[in-house]
Amino acid sequence: MKNSPGRWLRGWRGRRGHGHASARHSAKPGIALGQTAAGESVAAAMQATIGLLTASLDSPELLAWALPALVPQDADGLGDLMAGLHLISELLIHELHAATGEPPQAILQRLAILAEHRRGMPSAG
Repeated sequence: MKNSPGRWLRGWRGRRGHGHASARHSAKPGIALGQTAAGESVAAAMQATIGLLTASLDSPELLAWALPALVPQDADGLGDLMAGLHLISELLIHELHAATGEPPQAILQRLAILAEHRRGMPSAG
């Protein structure tokens, strides 16, 4: 799951099962009622992640509403959400690299420095 776009989704499978609203019958052969295709779990995790990121950029009130509505309370759901955050981050880093030509490591370093300055902590290096 490194920086090659074709390999991002291959190693991750959603864990959503019988008790989740996202579980539905698929018209695809081999996917039974109550099971969720891995692609559907990835899509759901990414949608929740995008919703949270959008809410956080919009307003504190929208973020306060979105957190309990979009963040699952179970460990499997939280794992899916974290995987969605990881995938969105990978996609954004890839897009920044493609747009600027800057290596992903340099992009991440610059983002870390910006985050430190926003918190009021000077960079150590």
